Amino acid sequence: MSAQSVDRAMPARISRLTELAYNLWWSWQPDASWLFQHLDKTLWELTHHNPVKFLQQISPAKLEAAASDPAFLRHYDGIMMAFDKCLSAKDAWFIEKHPELAGNAIAYFSAEFGLHVSLPIYSGGLGILAGDHCKEASDLGLPLVGVGFVYPQGYFQQRITAEGRQEASYDRFDYDAAPMEPVITRDSEGGLLALHLNGRVIYVEVWRVRLGSVSIYLMATDVEENEPWDRELSARLYGGDQETRIRQEIILGIGGVRMLERLGIRPAVFHANEGHASFLMLERIRGLVQNGMSFNEAADFVRSTTVFTTHTPVPAGHDAFSFQLVEQHFHSYWESLGLDREQFLALGSYPDGQGGANFNMTALSLRLSGRRNGVSQLHGRVSRAMWHSMWPELTEDEVPINSVTNGVHTPTWVAPEMNRLFSKYLGHDWLNHHDDPTLWERVHDIPDAELWNTHQQLKHRMLNFMRERVRRDWINEAAGPVRVLTGGTLLNPDALTIGFARRFATYKRALLMFRNIERLKKIFHDEWRPVQVIFAGKAHPADAPGRSLISEIYGLAREHGFGGRIAFVENYDIHVAKYLVRGVDVWLNNPRLPMEASGTSGQKAALNGAPHMSILDGWWYEGYKGTNGWAIEAGVPEDASDDDRDSADAEALYRTLEEEVVPLYFDRDSDGIPRRWTHLVKEAIRTAAPIFSARRMVKEYTQRMYVPAMLDAAKK
Repeated sequence: MSAQSVDRAMPARISRLTELAYNLWWSWQPDASWLFQHLDKTLWELTHHNPVKFLQQISPAKLEAAASDPAFLRHYDGIMMAFDKCLSAKDAWFIEKHPELAGNAIAYFSAEFGLHVSLPIYSGGLGILAGDHCKEASDLGLPLVGVGFVYPQGYFQQRITAEGRQEASYDRFDYDAAPMEPVITRDSEGGLLALHLNGRVIYVEVWRVRLGSVSIYLMATDVEENEPWDRELSARLYGGDQETRIRQEIILGIGGVRMLERLGIRPAVFHANEGHASFLMLERIRGLVQNGMSFNEAADFVRSTTVFTTHTPVPAGHDAFSFQLVEQHFHSYWESLGLDREQFLALGSYPDGQGGANFNMTALSLRLSGRRNGVSQLHGRVSRAMWHSMWPELTEDEVPINSVTNGVHTPTWVAPEMNRLFSKYLGHDWLNHHDDPTLWERVHDIPDAELWNTHQQLKHRMLNFMRERVRRDWINEAAGPVRVLTGGTLLNPDALTIGFARRFATYKRALLMFRNIERLKKIFHDEWRPVQVIFAGKAHPADAPGRSLISEIYGLAREHGFGGRIAFVENYDIHVAKYLVRGVDVWLNNPRLPMEASGTSGQKAALNGAPHMSILDGWWYEGYKGTNGWAIEAGVPEDASDDDRDSADAEALYRTLEEEVVPLYFDRDSDGIPRRWTHLVKEAIRTAAPIFSARRMVKEYTQRMYVPAMLDAAKK
C-alpha cells in the first residue's frame, strides 16, 4: 500500500497522519507517538510501533471517530505545528550560528543506519551511531543527507535453540509497510540508476527515509533488470564473500556519489562513516578530473572537503582486499583519474601483517580525507599509534587523527518516565538545552524516593516485556521449557540486575564474569543480597567463536546451580535495547583493553539511571569520575598475556561487585530507599547526559570539521 492509498482512507481533517507516519521524527517525540497509540493501542503494539503498517490496518471507523474528537484534534494540531517547525528548521541551531552556510549540504555515507525497528538495516553500534547522528542533525537544523543501502533481507533474525546454538534467518523486507518512499525507480524520469561494474551494468533503485528535516537515501540492487547474483549484492548487511563486499562498497561509495548527482544534490562536505564508504573519495576525484583538474589538484580539493571517521582499533575490523580483486574491478577506472595501475593501487596499499600488502579501505580514506577522527579520546590515541606508519616523518602524537567522542540521541533513548521526571525538576524545556552541563546540576533536586520509584517502574516494565515475549513464543509453540527458563521468567525484581548487551565478539569478553563459577554463584545466591544478569546480542553468522560464546552462556543459564539468575534475550535490536538500557540496575562492559573504540550502550543506560561498570576503555576512559559508576581496574602490566589479563580483570570484577556495587545497592534506610545508591545514580546522569549526547557530538563535528570544510569548499 502506498502513501497515496493510505491518504485515500484518511479523513481530511487528520490527513497529515500519513505524512507523519512516513517521517521518523515521530519516533523521538513522545507526544507524536501518542497520536497513533490513542487510535488503537493494541494494534500499535501488534504492528511493532510501525505507523505505516498501523495506518494500513486500522479500522476506518476509528479514524473517523478521531477526526471528530476535539481532544484528539487539539493534540493533533499541536503536534503538526511542532512538526512543521522542525521541517522548516528556520529557528534551528545551525541556521542561527551559520546562516551564510545554510545551503551547503553535508553527505553522510554509512553502510548501516539504526533508525527504527521497522527498518532492519543495521547490525549494531556503528549503525545506531549513524542513526543518532542523523536524528541530531535534524534537531540542530544541519543540511545533512544520508547515503546507504536498503538491504531487502536486512540483518539476520536470531533464534537460540534449546542446545544454545544461534540460528540465523532472514525475513524478506516489506517495502510497502516500511516508512520510506521511492525516489529513483524504473518509472522515474531517466529510469533506474545504472552503474558500470567490472564490464557489466548494475541497476539501482533508490528510496528515501525522512528524519525530520534530514533525508537518508538508500540504494537497492534487488530489481528485475539485474542478474540474480547482482540482485543479491544489497540483499544482506555484511553478508557474502570478499567479492560481494567490494561490489557493495563500490555501489555505496561510487554509486552513492552518482546517485546524489542524479538527484541534483551537490554536497559541500562528504563524511565517510568508516572505511566501507571510502570509494566515494575516488569517485569525487574522478568527477573533478573529468572537469579539467589534475589528479593532485582534485585530490587536494577532495581532502579539504572530506571527513573520515574510523570506528575500530581491531585490525580485522578494517576492510582490505587483494590487489588482484581491486584490479579486477577497477582496471578500466584508474585512467579516468589520470593514474596508472601502480599509482592507483598505492592509494590503498597497506601492509597485511604477513609480509605482504593489500588494498586497505581505511588507508585509502586516511590518504584522501583531510579531517580524520576516532570516536573517543583513547581511541584517537590508539588510532594514531595504529596508523603511525603512514606518517613516518611525524611523532605518534603528531599523526593527523584526532577524536570526537560518540554520544547518544537523548530524545530517542530517554525513557518517557525519565523524561517526565526531568521535565518536572530540570524544566519543561530541558530537551532544548540537554547538552548544557549546568542544567544537569538540578538532577540532585529530584527526591531520592521519586527517582528510585521511577527506576523500579522501568525495571518491572523490562521484566514484564521479557516474560511476555516468552509467553507469546510458548503460545506459538516457538519456545520450549528451556526457553522459558533462559528467557528471564524466573528473574527476581528485587535482585540487583546487571545488563550485558552487545555484539558477541571475543574481545568483548562476555564470559569474563564466569572465570570463577563458584565465586559467581556465591555472589548471585546471597539470600539477602541477590544478583542476576541479563545478556543480549548477536554473533555474526560467520563468527564461530562468537557463536560459541552465546552457546556457553546459554548452557550456564540452563544450569540448576544458577537458579534462574541468568537470562538471555533473543534477537537484540533497537526495541529490545530500549527496555534493557532503561530497566537494568547496572550496565556492564568488560572488553579487553584497548579494543573498545567508544561504546554507547553504557551512555544510554547512564542517561536512564543505570550506572556504568566497565574497564577504563572507550568512552568510559574519559567518562569515569570516581563517583558516577565503577572502574574495573586490575593494574595488569601492558605485556601481560591475554589469559593473565582476563584472570586479573575477572578478579577485579568480583571484588568490585562484592565490596562496592552489591553493598551499596542493598544499603536501604527505614523507608526502603538506597540513599547512597540514588546519589551515585544522580551523578551518573549528571556527568553522562550532557557530555555524551549526540547533540554535543554533532555540534563538535560541525564546529571542528563541517564548517571549516564548507569554508574550504567556498575558496575553490
